[in-house]
Amino acid sequence: MRKKGFGLLVVLFVGLLFLVVGVLSAADKGPDTMCIENTGYKADKKGPVNFSHKKHHDDYGLACTECHHDYQNGKNVWKEGDPVKHCKQCHNPLKKQGKVLKLQNAYHKNCKTCHKKLAKAGKKTGPYKKCSKCHAKKKKS
Repeated sequence: MRKKGFGLLVVLFVGLLFLVVGVLSAADKGPDTMCIENTGYKADKKGPVNFSHKKHHDDYGLACTECHHDYQNGKNVWKEGDPVKHCKQCHNPLKKQGKVLKLQNAYHKNCKTCHKKLAKAGKKTGPYKKCSKCHAKKKKS
Protein backbone atom coordinates (compact mmCIF):
# COMPACT_ATOMS: atom_id res chain seq x y z
CA MET A 1 0.00 0.00 0.00
CA ARG A 2 2.85 2.40 0.82
CA LYS A 3 4.48 1.76 -2.57
CA LYS A 4 1.27 2.77 -4.38
CA GLY A 5 1.06 5.97 -2.32
CA PHE A 6 4.70 6.78 -3.00
CA GLY A 7 4.28 6.02 -6.72
CA LEU A 8 1.22 8.28 -6.90
CA LEU A 9 3.14 11.03 -5.13
CA VAL A 10 6.01 10.73 -7.63
CA VAL A 11 3.59 10.88 -10.57
CA LEU A 12 1.89 13.96 -9.12
CA PHE A 13 5.25 15.64 -8.49
CA VAL A 14 6.47 14.97 -12.04
CA GLY A 15 3.17 16.27 -13.44
CA LEU A 16 3.47 19.42 -11.35
CA LEU A 17 7.05 19.85 -12.52
CA PHE A 18 5.96 19.66 -16.19
CA LEU A 19 3.18 22.16 -15.51
CA VAL A 20 5.56 24.65 -13.89
CA VAL A 21 8.11 24.30 -16.72
CA GLY A 22 5.34 24.80 -19.29
CA VAL A 23 4.06 27.93 -17.58
CA LEU A 24 7.56 29.38 -17.28
CA SER A 25 8.31 28.57 -20.93
CA ALA A 26 5.17 30.38 -22.02
CA ALA A 27 6.15 33.43 -20.00
CA ASP A 28 5.86 36.86 -21.59
CA LYS A 29 7.91 37.07 -24.77
CA GLY A 30 6.91 40.64 -25.45
CA PRO A 31 3.91 42.15 -27.17
CA ASP A 32 2.30 40.47 -30.18
CA THR A 33 2.56 43.69 -32.16
CA MET A 34 4.04 47.07 -31.52
CA CYS A 35 3.96 50.43 -33.18
CA ILE A 36 7.27 52.19 -33.68
CA GLU A 37 6.37 55.87 -33.50
CA ASN A 38 8.41 58.66 -35.04
CA THR A 39 8.71 60.88 -32.01
CA GLY A 40 11.60 63.12 -31.08
CA TYR A 41 12.76 63.92 -34.60
CA LYS A 42 13.12 67.48 -35.93
CA ALA A 43 10.44 66.65 -38.51
CA ASP A 44 8.08 63.70 -38.63
CA LYS A 45 8.38 62.87 -42.33
CA LYS A 46 7.03 59.32 -42.33
CA GLY A 47 4.21 57.53 -40.54
CA PRO A 48 4.79 54.96 -37.78
CA VAL A 49 5.86 51.37 -38.43
CA ASN A 50 3.61 48.56 -37.23
CA PHE A 51 5.82 45.66 -36.29
CA SER A 52 4.87 42.07 -35.48
CA HIS A 53 7.05 41.12 -32.53
CA LYS A 54 5.32 37.73 -32.26
CA LYS A 55 6.00 36.80 -35.90
CA HIS A 56 9.66 37.74 -35.67
CA HIS A 57 10.14 35.82 -32.44
CA ASP A 58 7.81 32.82 -32.81
CA ASP A 59 7.41 32.30 -36.55
CA TYR A 60 10.80 33.45 -37.82
CA GLY A 61 12.81 32.27 -34.80
CA LEU A 62 14.78 35.47 -34.30
CA ALA A 63 16.78 35.48 -31.11
CA CYS A 64 15.91 38.31 -28.73
CA THR A 65 19.49 39.57 -29.01
CA GLU A 66 19.00 40.27 -32.72
CA CYS A 67 17.26 43.48 -31.65
CA HIS A 68 17.70 43.87 -27.90
CA HIS A 69 21.16 44.81 -26.76
CA ASP A 70 23.33 46.30 -24.07
CA TYR A 71 26.82 46.76 -25.41
CA GLN A 72 29.67 46.77 -22.93
CA ASN A 73 33.27 46.67 -24.14
CA GLY A 74 32.05 45.92 -27.67
CA LYS A 75 29.98 42.87 -26.64
CA ASN A 76 26.24 42.52 -26.33
CA VAL A 77 25.73 41.43 -22.73
CA TRP A 78 21.92 41.65 -22.84
CA LYS A 79 20.23 38.35 -22.11
CA GLU A 80 16.62 37.20 -22.05
CA GLY A 81 14.98 38.33 -18.84
CA ASP A 82 16.99 41.56 -18.64
CA PRO A 83 14.94 44.76 -18.74
CA VAL A 84 14.09 45.93 -22.25
CA LYS A 85 14.86 49.60 -22.75
CA HIS A 86 13.08 51.75 -25.28
CA CYS A 87 15.46 52.29 -28.19
CA LYS A 88 15.28 56.05 -27.65
CA GLN A 89 16.91 55.66 -24.23
CA CYS A 90 20.26 55.07 -25.91
CA HIS A 91 19.71 56.09 -29.55
CA ASN A 92 19.16 59.83 -29.78
CA PRO A 93 16.70 60.73 -32.57
CA LEU A 94 18.61 63.92 -33.42
CA LYS A 95 22.30 63.03 -33.43
CA LYS A 96 24.83 60.23 -33.35
CA GLN A 97 26.62 60.04 -30.01
CA GLY A 98 30.04 58.43 -30.30
CA LYS A 99 29.50 54.97 -31.81
CA VAL A 100 25.79 54.97 -30.93
CA LEU A 101 23.74 55.51 -34.09
CA LYS A 102 20.89 57.99 -34.36
CA LEU A 103 17.56 56.33 -33.68
CA GLN A 104 16.35 56.22 -37.31
CA ASN A 105 19.70 54.85 -38.50
CA ALA A 106 19.67 52.19 -35.79
CA TYR A 107 16.19 51.01 -36.79
CA HIS A 108 17.01 51.06 -40.49
CA LYS A 109 20.34 49.31 -40.05
CA ASN A 110 18.84 46.55 -37.93
CA CYS A 111 15.67 45.95 -39.95
CA LYS A 112 16.83 46.62 -43.48
CA THR A 113 20.14 44.78 -43.09
CA CYS A 114 18.36 41.63 -41.91
CA HIS A 115 15.72 41.79 -44.65
CA LYS A 116 18.36 42.42 -47.35
CA LYS A 117 20.39 39.46 -46.13
CA LEU A 118 17.34 37.19 -46.36
CA ALA A 119 16.53 38.46 -49.87
CA LYS A 120 20.11 37.92 -51.00
CA ALA A 121 19.92 34.34 -49.72
CA GLY A 122 16.74 33.85 -51.76
CA LYS A 123 14.55 33.54 -48.66
CA LYS A 124 11.15 35.10 -48.13
CA THR A 125 11.48 38.44 -46.41
CA GLY A 126 9.63 41.58 -45.57
CA PRO A 127 10.02 44.91 -47.35
CA TYR A 128 13.21 46.93 -47.19
CA LYS A 129 13.34 49.10 -50.31
CA LYS A 130 10.32 51.42 -50.29
CA CYS A 131 9.46 53.51 -47.24
CA SER A 132 5.72 53.06 -47.73
CA LYS A 133 6.00 49.29 -47.40
CA CYS A 134 6.92 49.61 -43.70
CA HIS A 135 5.74 53.09 -42.73
CA ALA A 136 2.00 53.65 -42.43
CA LYS A 137 0.56 56.71 -44.13
CA LYS A 138 1.23 59.74 -42.01
CA LYS A 139 -1.89 61.18 -40.44
CA LYS A 140 -2.54 64.80 -41.35
CA SER A 141 -2.36 67.15 -38.42
